[in-house]
Amino acid sequence: MSGAPAIAAAEQEPGSTVVLHPGIDGAGTVRRTVLPGGLRVVTETMPTVRSVAFGIWAGIGSRDEDLADAGATHYLEHLLFKGTPRRSALDISAAMDAVGGDLNAFTAKEYTCYYARVLDADLPLAVDVVSDMVTSSLIEEADVEAERGVILEEISMRDDDPSDLIHDEFAIAMYGDAPLGRPILGTVDTINALRRDGIARYYHAHYRPPNLVVAVAGNVDHHRVVELVGRAFEGHLSGAERPARPRVGGEPTPALGGGARVIADDTEQAHLVLGVPALARHDDRRFALGVFNAAFGGGMSSRLFQEIREKRGLAYSVYSYTSQHCDTGSFGLYAGCQPAKVDEVLEICRQEFAKAAARGLSAEELERGKGQLRGSTVLGLEDTGSRMSRIGKSELVYDSLLSVDEVLARIDAVGLDEVNALARELLEQRPTLTVIGPFEGREFTV
Repeated sequence: MSGAPAIAAAEQEPGSTVVLHPGIDGAGTVRRTVLPGGLRVVTETMPTVRSVAFGIWAGIGSRDEDLADAGATHYLEHLLFKGTPRRSALDISAAMDAVGGDLNAFTAKEYTCYYARVLDADLPLAVDVVSDMVTSSLIEEADVEAERGVILEEISMRDDDPSDLIHDEFAIAMYGDAPLGRPILGTVDTINALRRDGIARYYHAHYRPPNLVVAVAGNVDHHRVVELVGRAFEGHLSGAERPARPRVGGEPTPALGGGARVIADDTEQAHLVLGVPALARHDDRRFALGVFNAAFGGGMSSRLFQEIREKRGLAYSVYSYTSQHCDTGSFGLYAGCQPAKVDEVLEICRQEFAKAAARGLSAEELERGKGQLRGSTVLGLEDTGSRMSRIGKSELVYDSLLSVDEVLARIDAVGLDEVNALARELLEQRPTLTVIGPFEGREFTV
């Protein structure tokens, strides 16, 4: 069956339900209902499990902030756990602890997710608690001040972990002061500058039904989920608004064209990221990039791992990765090594970029990359949380939901010429380099 739904969510009649994928004997069936006011409810039925993952995805991320709001999206991730007219912060946590459930959230560049994982019998509680948090947070002054200190500690913790900090610094090097370049956490200055009224305005402007997707996976009945969600969102589902369409490209965020960014710090290891601009989320070549990434630096048999760790013992952690947004993306490699070895490691990274651009992958590497990507795709969907994330994110940011079989078919269809042409296009660009380590006054070249 085609991955494209019979009707796009924005055109679907409020109150109606469509089957996005039929599954087999009911298992794996994905359905979508659009409620009045534009709220989408998407479920995947997994009748052989006894748990349920419930998530509410908001189409708001750190790249939507202007300088005055920098850090507000992540700040809200903290504040929505602090209480509503019906529940205190303790009530929220105690309700989930009492049933052994997990309750958490995360903020990304283009979306935010609040989620809970519980036994199937406790789904009504999860729906009620998470929906109450998302729709009715108090955003009180005292909580804003208390969480300000917590977030500043979180920034300090990030700064104390160079293997984490390096990726924020790479985004700054790649995109500069554009929204994609700013850290999701904000900075010490922007967090100290945020005030309760501004955060509350940001919350009420963006946490609205058209911008939200409710995603549920596990041992559930779709119509029962819709009933529970409708009850939990009562008073918020009115008007003729339709679901927001997926965020699409337009004019892409420009990269700065390469260069080096050095953060001098007295660390025991040097940490480096070398990367180039890559593909946007909707680019059909993303499957070819995934295969290339797996073969180049995605596993123990990959080129990077073999050259840097296995043959020379220069690093414990070394890998390549991709990131994709609506208008742009990046492909990069990370390595952590002894500061005295950073030049050797960096030179090997440059050489591997150049070799891949000039000669691409071999047929054997291509098949190994496909196999690794197929396996990681399927094994990564073995639990309700990952299934919930797949359908929720797809509904929010893509025009269609590909079935797992369709994803595997797209991976299998990737050809050697396509991968090598893409590698040449990407890796012939001037790369951006970010380095953290004891390199005060030192200059690096790319």
